[in-house]
Amino acid sequence: MTLIDTIVTTTDGLVGGRRGRRTRRGTISWKGIPFAAPPVGRGRFREAQPVAAWPGVRDCTSFGNAAVQERRFTATGPGRYAPTSEDCLTLNVFSPSSQSSTPRPVMVFIHGGAYILGTAATPLYDGSALARAADVIVVTVQYRFGAFGLLDFSAYSTPERTFDENPGLSDMLAALRWVQRNIAAFGGDPDAVTVFGESAGGSAVLTLLATPDAEGLFARAIAESPAPELVVGKPSAEVFADEFLRLLREPERRSSDIADRGEPIAPEHARELLDGASTEEIFRASNRLMRFASRAQTPEPVPFAPVAGSRLLPHLPVDAAQAGKTHPVPLIVGGNRDEGKLFEKLWNMLPDAERMLLRVEDEGAREQISALYTGPGERLRLSADATFWAPALAFADGHSRVAPTYAYRYDFYTKVLGKLGVGATHATELFAVFGAYRSALGAPLSVGDWGATARVTADVQSRWGAFAHTGVPGDDWPRYSVDDRETLVIDRSDRIEADPDGERRLAWHRGVGLIAEPVGSATDGVGDPTPGSEFDAARGI
Repeated sequence: MTLIDTIVTTTDGLVGGRRGRRTRRGTISWKGIPFAAPPVGRGRFREAQPVAAWPGVRDCTSFGNAAVQERRFTATGPGRYAPTSEDCLTLNVFSPSSQSSTPRPVMVFIHGGAYILGTAATPLYDGSALARAADVIVVTVQYRFGAFGLLDFSAYSTPERTFDENPGLSDMLAALRWVQRNIAAFGGDPDAVTVFGESAGGSAVLTLLATPDAEGLFARAIAESPAPELVVGKPSAEVFADEFLRLLREPERRSSDIADRGEPIAPEHARELLDGASTEEIFRASNRLMRFASRAQTPEPVPFAPVAGSRLLPHLPVDAAQAGKTHPVPLIVGGNRDEGKLFEKLWNMLPDAERMLLRVEDEGAREQISALYTGPGERLRLSADATFWAPALAFADGHSRVAPTYAYRYDFYTKVLGKLGVGATHATELFAVFGAYRSALGAPLSVGDWGATARVTADVQSRWGAFAHTGVPGDDWPRYSVDDRETLVIDRSDRIEADPDGERRLAWHRGVGLIAEPVGSATDGVGDPTPGSEFDAARGI
């Protein structure tokens, strides 16, 4: 068996990796590879720029910086945390250590975290086990989020200083372009790239499917528990940018009224504020903007998300899908049965159920939806369904008209997760995807269920891997269509269900005007990119 060299030549310079040991045996990894220039100085609030070449061999045996966030969200082990910095645009490559006679498929992972937290250094996202089991190359990406990546200051641009609309989205595009240029040097196939992500990362995947500049950068897509309407329209983006600047200028400012804005801030003054603020000052203002957004009467309760109606994202992702305007690549999309229970147990990041119901204009539909969520914990399920499940199905309805689409629901949970009261909650499928049930992180969740976790892990990795290799996640998994909505239910034993929870789906789709029409009836146009007309109920995590 011929082993891959740990030193690889990229278009920007040589990178030196490390062979895996113990549970990572049989793999090799390169960590902290820059895919874009550090977004600092005049690169702050700009789209990703090309990285400068480096001399010699760059040590790529440890992760790069996490994006700026609270320290507690960067834990990599007991008492260990990833450092944070504005200089965070790196990626990590995981590969089987043996050479292959043919280029391997590539799986590029975008992590979640509501666009305000998360790091590719999280042990759960270690790509070694997936790379080895599925015989693929796994790439994990660190991108900008929060104010640094997902606030739109473009209205304050001047001839001397430019601010871009979607820096964080541009980071994802830059990482995918890096893969196209360089992955062959690692033994990967640039024509067989699957982009996949979970939660906000899954939302990013669906956003990329509606991003014209992403054309040709990936051949397949997997969206796990996405919130497809986690985007911000231009009008709200302008409100959030204005309030953020006022918070920078007036650190003690307290306002929840979008009318309480005073005189417009001049572009030159905005430049002084944005360029002169420290990293910590921007982060503190970001936290205060979150509180403002939760109280302000804007269509979106979350200020940090890709901006729709912009150059990179002309239309809302769900609108683009419903109009048949997404990139026609095969897609896996789904969620978890008990999606919302994680938020109930850990922290409240889901929008209020009553607030979401009020956004359903049809009174009959509103009453029908409310009547379906009357038991204990059902209001939380209502919020989770409106945020994740219902809009994901609406996206699948549209995308299935242009490309093979496969829907799933993840029902599996271990005995420990059951006793904890979270069941098959948000993100638990990642333990199977990344083979983490036997890691130090996942082993405590597997106690008493070693056999079941091994079977489910093998099942999920086999399906995700087959999809990366062929675009088909198994012969027993039928395509999703609006005619029957066949869905794979992943559990201790898999099964196919036609239109699971169909009554709830119909109620939500009636309430927001997205009942799918027969195949082939998609309109030529695409809806208004300003959120507020369709699927307002699905805003925000």
